[in-house]
Amino acid sequence: MQIKTMAEYFANGETPEILFWVGCAGSFDQRAQKITKAFATILDKVGVRFAILGKEESCTGDPARRAGNEFIFQMMAQNNIAVLNGYEVKKIVTACPHCFNTLRNEYPELGGHYEVIHHATYLQQLIDDGKIRMQESGSFKGRKITYHDSCYLGRANNIYEAPRKVLEALDAELVEMKRCKSNGLCCGAGGAQMFKEEEKGTTRINFERGREAVDTGASVIAANCPFCMTMLTDGVKEQGKEDNVQVLDIAEMIAQQMV
Repeated sequence: MQIKTMAEYFANGETPEILFWVGCAGSFDQRAQKITKAFATILDKVGVRFAILGKEESCTGDPARRAGNEFIFQMMAQNNIAVLNGYEVKKIVTACPHCFNTLRNEYPELGGHYEVIHHATYLQQLIDDGKIRMQESGSFKGRKITYHDSCYLGRANNIYEAPRKVLEALDAELVEMKRCKSNGLCCGAGGAQMFKEEEKGTTRINFERGREAVDTGASVIAANCPFCMTMLTDGVKEQGKEDNVQVLDIAEMIAQQMV
């Protein structure tokens, strides 16, 4: 699969339907790269004309702002906005809730005005439009799946139903954790915590969340965030259930079961 960059589209005088914002984790983390490939495969299969920025994409600045370095955030954001505005980008889809929240809610005050969609919402739209069709007897049919609400998609942006609608298309049994939706528990990586040592306490947050997920009896934990993916995977390992419980992004699940 050959993915064109915005520069290539621009050079040919063409405009893609969407810009796929890959994000740092989706670009460099080996586990998150699988999510990137799965989502790109879906877009390619359904015939969506999409582009990436490639080497012109840099971090949104989210971790810098959360860690308190406003200067670095503003510098990174303004550089990205200059690139995006230079290509006259209108619509952005990303698989990272952190990138989604920053691009959608924090770039406008710096001059970056775009329609920003998280991949969970975009996948729901493709399913509703009949562009994604599922195998009748897919690998997730009838299996117990529990879904983890990431903070930046859930509480920060009030998106709870779109990812659940996507999971419904798999014809699986969705079982909710005790703490879910607006009462969901953070995976432990938000607010730049991903990049610092944990503070003293009785347990790690991701161990607590991993226990809650395993206690549902689900064989699959569905995530929508590369940070959550890392933390939940470690949480499942701490429970000794890595051989019985998979942690997968919803895009990976759809890519596996779509026709």
